[in-house]
Amino acid sequence: MAPTPSDRLATYRSKRDFGVTAEPSGAGPSPEEGNRFVVQRHRASRLHYDVRLEMGGVLVSWAVPRGPTLDPDVRRLAVHVEDHPLDYFDFEGTIPKGEYGGGDVIVWDWGTWSLAKGDDPLAAVAAGELHVDLVGERLAGRFVFIRTKQDWLLLHKHDDHAVVGWDAEDHPTSVKSGRTNDEVRDAPDATWDPTAPTIPTWAAPTDEELDALDALGAKGEWELQGRTLKLTNLDKVLFPGRDDEPDVTKRDFVRYHACIAPTMLPYLFDRAVNTLRFPDGATTKGFWHKERPSHAPEWVTGWTYPDAGRDETQTYIVADEPPTLAWLANFAALELSPWTSPIRAHRCPTWALIDLDPGTDSTFDDVITLARLHKVALDELGVEAGAKGTGKRGIQIWIPIAPGPTFDETRTWVEAVSKAVGKVVPEMVSWAWTKRDRAGKARLDYTQNAVNKTLVAPFSARPAAGAPVSVPIGWDELDDPDLTPDRWTIRTVLDRVAEVGDPLRPLLGRPQVLPDL
Repeated sequence: MAPTPSDRLATYRSKRDFGVTAEPSGAGPSPEEGNRFVVQRHRASRLHYDVRLEMGGVLVSWAVPRGPTLDPDVRRLAVHVEDHPLDYFDFEGTIPKGEYGGGDVIVWDWGTWSLAKGDDPLAAVAAGELHVDLVGERLAGRFVFIRTKQDWLLLHKHDDHAVVGWDAEDHPTSVKSGRTNDEVRDAPDATWDPTAPTIPTWAAPTDEELDALDALGAKGEWELQGRTLKLTNLDKVLFPGRDDEPDVTKRDFVRYHACIAPTMLPYLFDRAVNTLRFPDGATTKGFWHKERPSHAPEWVTGWTYPDAGRDETQTYIVADEPPTLAWLANFAALELSPWTSPIRAHRCPTWALIDLDPGTDSTFDDVITLARLHKVALDELGVEAGAKGTGKRGIQIWIPIAPGPTFDETRTWVEAVSKAVGKVVPEMVSWAWTKRDRAGKARLDYTQNAVNKTLVAPFSARPAAGAPVSVPIGWDELDDPDLTPDRWTIRTVLDRVAEVGDPLRPLLGRPQVLPDL
């Protein structure tokens, strides 16, 4: 009888202590078998690449010291190793030092394979010659595994996918998370969450779609990326003009949300969002709106908050595509504030926030001084962070963190850093809760580090004349004499993004571990 998957995994299990290593044991029900392949870049005692093909209910595996290549004139040594369980397919993280294979692992490539010669892949492996076609994110084309007297060789055939000189080491990141082995080593706990999403990308609206928006009357239906939006009161003024600029209409605001979506959605797509609505425009009194309304289009994603009390918001909006942002603009949600925790793990923040909230007597120079002092403190701690103008008078500091710390732990850490900064310039800072008790001084607000507490999203508008925008800035821009926290508006920020990009974007998803203080 042919060996069962459990039989084939006996060697794999005998080499590992699953009370110590986080590698999957394969003891549970195996995922449904398919034709996937994965290549893992594994830094153990020596760097190598593990090439694994799904067959016979396991991952048949080879260790390739120098990595696979698309160069058809190069042959790589491939050491046939023990079969691995199917749930090893997306394993990325660290194996403890002292354990078998101890080191860090990333998912270097993955995709599907098909048998290119013969009709039984297990028989081909047993016979010592396996021909497969790979369709991966990096590897593609015909590959051959050949057994020699000493070991196996892996080679690429001369075909349309062959690339002379191609080297795996020129591609050091994970296709699963975008991280390097160093980043996985430095924050291993962040890699055990199998539901952590890769940040998607979104398309901007086409010229034809924008022309159709401009051609609508005061109301009508607009097609955006396959979604039908029912827009109303498009000529209503939502923001009065600033300086000599004209007023900003709802049509202008819908257009802005559609155009900024590819830049703004990475901060929103996996989070509940709290909205500040002004149905009659920014000059009137607004109100917080959190519940996904029953009249929302069916394609607007909702997330039910499992810890909600009877009198609390039950289902939140999740803005995960450009049409949803455009719909929120039509809903007069002038300000969007995402949770600092993703919906997949709503008790675990992935941002730590510091809000430099100016007092009535604070100048913007004071705010810049406080921002610089925080940057010095964070640099001393080896912590990476980004700055963002609020669109009003202040600056916020956003610190990416690996999943793990609770909100209480994160808030305590931020409080300690800010209070250390406050001791340097006590004449600028008050810790009083209300502005009337602060004697005109600034507050270094750490209290937003709590579940369902939020700060305005990057690239969200603020309810003020001209429709100013909360814009991420580079630390060097604190030296720009023209910098103000409300410098950019919905009419100018797209040009800025086109010119300098998003300075906060490289920190998104960074699995940073906050050091002990």
